[in-house]
Amino acid sequence: MRFQLTDDQRVLKAATRELVERVWPAEALRAALEGAPALDRRVWTALAEAGVFALRLPEAEGGVGLGRAEAVLVFEELGRALAPGPLVATHLAAGVVPGAATGDRVVARVDGGLVAWLAAADVVVAEAAGGAPVDASGAVTLRSLDPLTPLHRVPAGVEPAGWDAEAALLVAAEQLGTAARVTDLAVRYAKEREQFGRPVGAFQAVKHLCADMLVRTELARAAVYGAAVTGDRTEVAGAKLLADDAAVRGARDCLQVYGGMGFTWEADVHLHLKRAWVRARMRPRATEAEEVQAQALTAASL
Repeated sequence: MRFQLTDDQRVLKAATRELVERVWPAEALRAALEGAPALDRRVWTALAEAGVFALRLPEAEGGVGLGRAEAVLVFEELGRALAPGPLVATHLAAGVVPGAATGDRVVARVDGGLVAWLAAADVVVAEAAGGAPVDASGAVTLRSLDPLTPLHRVPAGVEPAGWDAEAALLVAAEQLGTAARVTDLAVRYAKEREQFGRPVGAFQAVKHLCADMLVRTELARAAVYGAAVTGDRTEVAGAKLLADDAAVRGARDCLQVYGGMGFTWEADVHLHLKRAWVRARMRPRATEAEEVQAQALTAASL
């Protein structure tokens, strides 16, 4: 069985990258870091008009009519660009919450007791896909690791049991985007930065870091794309586990390649690391994903 992208899927991926680079350039990313993060409605509208939120709605309902695999490709590019807002929640709410598909209503989602972008949201829904709206009026503001992802903790009892496989897969796709982006950044910097008259990429230790980043990224890519095809909950858990690892470890290794420069506010590397940390706290977290994998292995051995 071949899992190569079709020509249409490659065009979709390239078009999404071009769109995000146009509406969310480096200048906009930097501007968003000034003061409290606010959702850029211009960017949100552009994504909605491109069909990001209505991607999987049937054409008869005003959607694009594509599937899970295409959604993963789109969210990989959104993750690569650190696109703002509760993208996954609003995408999953299309067709369930009126106005979500068109971008007229921003939907946030309870995930592990946390809600991202609560202040910008018109509706907050429960953790399960298509979950009912919940009252998050008593949510407590948290100091987020990621300056571009405001977080709140909801009161006890709001969060339902279990985790949503559809949401987990799209978050894994975003993590894959970050893993690929920081790998590209590390390789480019290793070619440009010189020490002792040579590019730092000529040194074996740096070569090993970049190679390890690439291996983790491509392993995560295979898992995420595979889970997008099957939709299997166990495979989604494995994909999230591998994508979290690729994004977090990749961003940390990229920091090593950059050296002290990576910790400066001017570099984007630390922003990718902080976003990867926040996404890794979205369910299933590592221990939950490992438990799902262990249960599947145990059942297979009986």
